[in-house]
Amino acid sequence: MTTPRGVRNRNPGNIDFNPRNDWQGQIGKEPGGRFAIFDTPENGIRALGKLLINYRGKDGMPGVGGKGIDTVLETISRWAPSNENDTQAYAGAVAKRLGVRATDPINIKDAATLRGMVVSIIIHENGGNPYTPAIIDEGIRRALV
Repeated sequence: MTTPRGVRNRNPGNIDFNPRNDWQGQIGKEPGGRFAIFDTPENGIRALGKLLINYRGKDGMPGVGGKGIDTVLETISRWAPSNENDTQAYAGAVAKRLGVRATDPINIKDAATLRGMVVSIIIHENGGNPYTPAIIDEGIRRALV
C-alpha cells in the first residue's frame, strides 16, 4: 500500500506550494507536483490550522452563516473548490464528524472545533488519520499561537 501524498509530504491538508507563503517548516515543493513539503507533520498541521483560521476574515457565501467564512460549508468550499472536489459531500462529511450542520456557524478559533476540522480534513485528504493525538494537538497548539 502506498503512503498518501499528504503524509509523505508531511502536508496532511495537501496545501498548494506558494513561494509567497513562508510557512514555518516549509522546506519546498514536491518534485513535479504542486503541493508544499514540510519538515514535520506538526508544522504541516499548523499550516492547515492557520489557513482555516485565516479564512474566517474572507468573504463568505451570500445567505450562509454570518459575516465572513464561519461555517463548515464555506470553509470547505474555500479549501476544496468544486472544480476539483465534490465540495458538498466533503463539507457534509466534515460537518457530520463535528456534530453540526454544514451551514451552522462554528468558532474556528476554539481549539476543539479547529481540531475537529483539521482531523476531518486529514481523513478526507489522506483516506485516514495516521497521526497520534499528541502530533495533532501540537499542530493545533502551534496554529492557535
